[in-house]
Amino acid sequence: MDDWKARKHSLRSGQPVRGQPCLLLVYAGTMDSPEVGCRFDLVGDELIIGRSSDADIQVDRESVSRRHARLSHVDAGWLVADLQSTNGTYINDEQVRERQLTDGDYLKIGNAIFRYFSGPSIVSMVQEELHRVAVICELTQAYNRRYFVELLEREVARAQHYGRALSLVSLDVDQVKQINENHGHLTGDQIIKELARRTLLRIDRFEVLCRYEGSQFLLLLPESDHAQALARGEELRQAICSDPIRSEGELIRVTVSAGVATLGEEADAAALIRVAQETVQRAKKAGRNRTEGAGHGHAK
Repeated sequence: MDDWKARKHSLRSGQPVRGQPCLLLVYAGTMDSPEVGCRFDLVGDELIIGRSSDADIQVDRESVSRRHARLSHVDAGWLVADLQSTNGTYINDEQVRERQLTDGDYLKIGNAIFRYFSGPSIVSMVQEELHRVAVICELTQAYNRRYFVELLEREVARAQHYGRALSLVSLDVDQVKQINENHGHLTGDQIIKELARRTLLRIDRFEVLCRYEGSQFLLLLPESDHAQALARGEELRQAICSDPIRSEGELIRVTVSAGVATLGEEADAAALIRVAQETVQRAKKAGRNRTEGAGHGHAK
């Protein structure tokens, strides 16, 4: 928590001042960051967001400039102005030089994402958003690791109790290290976000997507045996990589490897995840951009 100045507040220890505009940190640039959920009340006439230790809202990340953006209090609320930052300032994924914030807007500073709240319903809105970020990865809109593991444990127990099939697909971006080195981590984040968006558009209501770690996603497939899961994993892998991803005016061709694990009689959630991860690594070692299944067809 030392990366963030003392102006922050956590709702675990208090409530926002009723009607006081604030920024709520919903994504801190890394998965499972303890800073997520910190609230910054907007007080005074002007606030600086940046990496500098004297910034009013300090975001100590390499992707953030020392003086990245300025928040100015105006009659109608708060105005955001980019201070010629290296990586730009974004509101709702649109790069801006200067724009007034509207209740509910997402403000992206480097690879940190804030959400702006104002108005009479601020207390309930902030509480609702906190409940949401407790289970969702804000960058990708997929479920986060902690929530997914709890869900998977319940689904495994249910499948074993009723003798039903259940499979897990691991989807992992190929050569993500090279992507980050050649294009930067912000482009890497954009690629992960876009691949998640494409996947979420293609899964049905019974399938559950999780951003498990870094560039790796897990997809829960209830009622799917190994052959069905292999076919589904390959279908999704091909679909989400069919078109290149545009970033900073450049088209980047991205591939994904997939690994499939299917529930066995003695398996638990941890074993299922482990086999799915081992299998996707086998796909990468076999040349990447392919789908592999567990050799025996089951996680035990």
